[in-house]
Amino acid sequence: MQPIPIKTTVVGSWPFPSWLEFASENLDKFGPADINEMIEDAVVNAIHDQVTAGLDVITDGEQTRLDFNLSFYGFIKGIQPNHEETRKFGPPAHDQRGKHTIIEPLTAPKGLGVVEEYTRLKRLAPADKILKASIPGPYTLSGRMVAGEIYKDRWEITEALLPIVAKELEDLVAAGAQEICIDEPSMSCYAYKEDTKRFVDIFNRTVKNIVGKTRIATHLCFGNYKGRSVGKKTIAPMLPDFLDLKVDELHSEMTVLNFAEVHLLERFAEKMDVAVGVIDVKSYYIETVEDVRERIEKCLKYVPAEKLAVAPDCGMSQTARWATKQKIANMCAAAKQMR
Repeated sequence: MQPIPIKTTVVGSWPFPSWLEFASENLDKFGPADINEMIEDAVVNAIHDQVTAGLDVITDGEQTRLDFNLSFYGFIKGIQPNHEETRKFGPPAHDQRGKHTIIEPLTAPKGLGVVEEYTRLKRLAPADKILKASIPGPYTLSGRMVAGEIYKDRWEITEALLPIVAKELEDLVAAGAQEICIDEPSMSCYAYKEDTKRFVDIFNRTVKNIVGKTRIATHLCFGNYKGRSVGKKTIAPMLPDFLDLKVDELHSEMTVLNFAEVHLLERFAEKMDVAVGVIDVKSYYIETVEDVRERIEKCLKYVPAEKLAVAPDCGMSQTARWATKQKIANMCAAAKQMR
């Protein structure tokens, strides 16, 4: 059950303020103390935006992550940038995102940095908010790695990353994380063509040591690089196997589907809480409070209020901050009216 009926939450990321994006492209001009101050200010900024919008659950906005996957690669040893496999010009698409070639067995001797992010969030956030940490799962984390001569394929890379992610999850629990979202959008993107039972096994082995020790969530979507999807937009292939995921809450993109498959959420609600995407992160139409109320009403036909959370379809990092603030404020207002 949700701690709050029709809980309001976000996936994880929040748009960078313009000054942070500029500064991140000119880091050579800043010293370590400047950078630490910049990071802290950015997180304070993200917290303020989320609290002002009225969210029940907040994150640090992933303000230290310049890319969903690639920011973690800085913590992983055994890889080197591969600039030959990415397209350099033309319309934005996932093939423009950076890749790394594996040159030795993967390790992360200092962890993945998420514990530090959560500790900072806990120190800066107001006491009355539920705090959430987010981290890519091993299958998604493997997505921009080229096997090289060390591993045979993506599945083997995933297995190498699994204990690294699992250790970070255990450390997050030890740091007091109230809720942890393991993001596995690659699993939902490719559920239509890959072995979904294998996906579930990977996920469950990743979280097995934290089950029952914190609230476990997962985020499933169809990709959101510069507002573009990459996967087949349907949750049907995830059923029935994804019902066996060891999670307390499953988040699914839904607005981008125009709620065509909202009825399938009833299956998930029998096994877990459900967070539903009711805000389109790929559109600059600002949903009104009434728009969101109508979407929540559709969800309530299949998911009871005590098991329902509402959220944007995906992280907000690819949506302008001015639009994000309006969209999320209207979402929160609608949820409160519907309680």
